[in-house]
Amino acid sequence: MTSVPSKNIWIRRQQCPCGDWKCYVTYEGDAEETSIASHLVKTESLQSKVMVAPYVGMVFKTDEDAFEYYGNFARKNGFSIRKERSRLSPQLGIYKRDFVCYRSGFAPVRKKPSGEHHRDRKSVRCGCDAKMYLSKEVIDGVSQWFVVQFSNVHNHELLEDDQVRLLPAYRKIHEADQEKILLLSKAGFPIHRIVKVLGLEKGIQGGQLPFLERDVRNFVQNRKKVVQENDALLNEKRENDTMELLEACKATKEANQDFVYDFTVDENDKVENIAWSYGDSVNSYAMFGDVIYFDTTYRSITYNMLFGAWIGIDNNGRPIFFGCVLLQDETLCSFAWALQMLIRFMKGRCPQTILTDLDPGLKDSIRSELPSTKHVTSIWNILPKVSSWFSLQLGSKYAEFKSEFDALYRLESTEDFELRWNQMVSIFGLGSDKHISLLYSLRTSWVLSYVRGYFLARMATTAYSKSVDAFLKGIFSAQLCLRRFFEQVGIAANIQNQPHQEMQYMHMKTCLPIEEHSRQILTPFSFNALQHELIVSMQYAASEMANGSYLVRHFRKIDGESLVIWIPEDEHIHCSCKEFESSGILCRHALRVFIDKNYFQLPEKYFLSRWRRESSLIFYDDHSVHDNDDEWFQEFESLTETLFKESSITKGRSDYIRRELTKELTRLVNEVRDMPESDGAPMDFTLSPTG
Repeated sequence: MTSVPSKNIWIRRQQCPCGDWKCYVTYEGDAEETSIASHLVKTESLQSKVMVAPYVGMVFKTDEDAFEYYGNFARKNGFSIRKERSRLSPQLGIYKRDFVCYRSGFAPVRKKPSGEHHRDRKSVRCGCDAKMYLSKEVIDGVSQWFVVQFSNVHNHELLEDDQVRLLPAYRKIHEADQEKILLLSKAGFPIHRIVKVLGLEKGIQGGQLPFLERDVRNFVQNRKKVVQENDALLNEKRENDTMELLEACKATKEANQDFVYDFTVDENDKVENIAWSYGDSVNSYAMFGDVIYFDTTYRSITYNMLFGAWIGIDNNGRPIFFGCVLLQDETLCSFAWALQMLIRFMKGRCPQTILTDLDPGLKDSIRSELPSTKHVTSIWNILPKVSSWFSLQLGSKYAEFKSEFDALYRLESTEDFELRWNQMVSIFGLGSDKHISLLYSLRTSWVLSYVRGYFLARMATTAYSKSVDAFLKGIFSAQLCLRRFFEQVGIAANIQNQPHQEMQYMHMKTCLPIEEHSRQILTPFSFNALQHELIVSMQYAASEMANGSYLVRHFRKIDGESLVIWIPEDEHIHCSCKEFESSGILCRHALRVFIDKNYFQLPEKYFLSRWRRESSLIFYDDHSVHDNDDEWFQEFESLTETLFKESSITKGRSDYIRRELTKELTRLVNEVRDMPESDGAPMDFTLSPTG
């Protein structure tokens, strides 16, 4: 009986932006997943070490339990087993079972058909006598199986762990993998890419799957008829689920007029692309839509649709959801429609900057639909591809290549980049490499010397990348039909965009008036960024030039010098590093000049509205910055430092503190939770004594 997959399976886009269908991309997260998988394998291995060898008199509830146990023992010891003989009686049914080594006995001699070429396969059987025989007994009406004979003596070499898993008995394709294999095959994936996708999804390196490529090929060939029968049902399911998604959008619109959506249909009047956004998202875009990230990482292999999400960053550094789109393909036309929907949903407001993955099609659609918007490909979208493309190709030279690539990315001038890029390509023999050519053709969207000064609002950071990845994984954690997926997106967006009671304590570190004034205005996230620049500025010296500008350099000259232009009548400052233009936070060089100019407060124009507390979706209270809080925190910090220093002297002290501190903190938390949430004098002070 045919069956249609009931789950919506999402995978990361594997197709390489170079356009070669045989080329695929791995992602940074795969390394982490691989380490997790390796840990699980090691854990299973440690557990298997305590397995007791079967012995005469050992008891099992069923013969299948016995076979499973013996099979696990065999795998750990480098062989596999098979069921040999069983005996049947009218009273007991099957009452004897013989399990033997897979190399037990000898292959029967077969007559070769005359006149035909017959492949003579060599048998693995060699008369091995390793075995486990069972007998069933009924005691007090309960059947039990006893080991009556056991031998672990083999007349052949036992296999190592990396070899034993390749024995036919252990090469199993589980049902969940079968479903994905069929879907990927239907989507046109060749066998070797299907195997690669499964390995990446499980976080397993090449060749470590519990089955071989030929097993997948045989499975697909055997199931071709089923796939063909299933095709019509699957298409019908896709159409029905897409219509259900459209109905869900209509129902949401009726219930909430602030919800917006749109869709396109193909020549057969079937739904093609769908985009939607929420009222809260539109409002958030009005405050934080200056920079957006258009994520196109995930694709549904069940529905053959690409998921695109428009994500921003709020003034506390958190990802904020603006809307999303499901596209049938990755053509210039589809991407252009998606961008048109974004601008329409957001009432005609275009972002200053848009970040995307490395994709020539996206680049062309942005140039077409958002001509005044700067396009940037973040380095965290580039680096995983660089590793995937060149680590194997360059082998031992990859580390040297990566070091040079990182240095090229950070170069100050485009002229230096062009020169050193050509040198790097020549040194590593990459002149004809398609990926190097692709990176170079798109250099104006990712190389720092080309994009310096584009407003990014601190989105091109590893921390933001990880936050976005965690948000998206939360959406795709459940493999749901499209309607349920729509509901999941709504829940995730609502949680992400709702105001939060932020408790991050902002304590002073420099005692400069500029710091105190900034703390009153900025959110903890933006204040921490400015505070860091302020602290580092103490290590810089500013030399005034004849024209009133300044050369600012580190006292150890570790990062060159920056030119700071100062126009006193307008209180305007500009640094050649262009950090303020990029992040909206003044750089260490500009701050050094303000300090030298004896400024106690920064000019208001250098506190962008997007970083101010009053623009926040998070609630604050001015009580959070009183001096007595500083004293309280310093006292708390001193006590905890002393406590951990004293407890680390002996193991006994350490164990005592762990035990008692946990109990005491638990008691305090429970007491605080039982206290009234409001006493008429709200104190919303900010928490994270990390500053």
